[in-house]
Amino acid sequence: MTASDEKFTRQTLLEVSTLTPSLFTLRTTRDPGFRFRAGQFARLGVTKADGSTVWRAYSMVSAPHDDVLEFFSIVVPGGEFTSELSRLRVGDELLVDRQAFGFLTLDRFVDGRDLWLLATGTGVAPFLSILQDFEAWERFERIFLVYSVREAKELAYGELIAGLGRRDYLEEHAHKLRFIPVVTRETHPGALHGRITALIENGELERAADQALEPAHSRLMLCGNPQMIDDTRARLKTRDLQLSLSRRPGQVAVETYW
Repeated sequence: MTASDEKFTRQTLLEVSTLTPSLFTLRTTRDPGFRFRAGQFARLGVTKADGSTVWRAYSMVSAPHDDVLEFFSIVVPGGEFTSELSRLRVGDELLVDRQAFGFLTLDRFVDGRDLWLLATGTGVAPFLSILQDFEAWERFERIFLVYSVREAKELAYGELIAGLGRRDYLEEHAHKLRFIPVVTRETHPGALHGRITALIENGELERAADQALEPAHSRLMLCGNPQMIDDTRARLKTRDLQLSLSRRPGQVAVETYW
């Protein structure tokens, strides 16, 4: 089998940055033929000492137009993949599937005025990709990035988020974005305190955004902890905000690869 026949490409690890003892980012080279839509994910593979390969799915943090690929990961104690990944150093090889996957993309919505991006933990990754692409800024009048973590030190990519509006291709749309950090296990200045579902239920999220969640205008994307997704979907359903399906356009899109 030639390299072009393989279902993956062999990329080089360019950078590994530790954010906290349990969170890190990594950047790799990008195959010129690899294409993806903002919000999609790829399977990454690490070759073990015995020659076998372990694979895991990761959303791209990077934008579709970037020359490199960036990923955001949590360290799973004793986890097979992150244990292998932690042994890699800059210059080592990482396998990347040739094909991107996932449906957490803006084409899930046929209309809408306000885009809500609700994330917990590393689930913020696909939303960072979406926010670095032009489509969301062009299509929506308001964008709310709601990013929930347990402790404030876990709020990653602050510089990237703050700098979005200074990018040449986004500058005229900078006023559209509202960043709403949420911290669940401690109080933190400038952040809401409590779980996303509770903040929806008690109205605090909408008050912070100064905007109502309403079927006519709101389009929501959820990514992160599976329990958060299930609970939030149930809460939104009581507000007549329904999952968007190919056979029935709706107001909510979720990622289920976790």
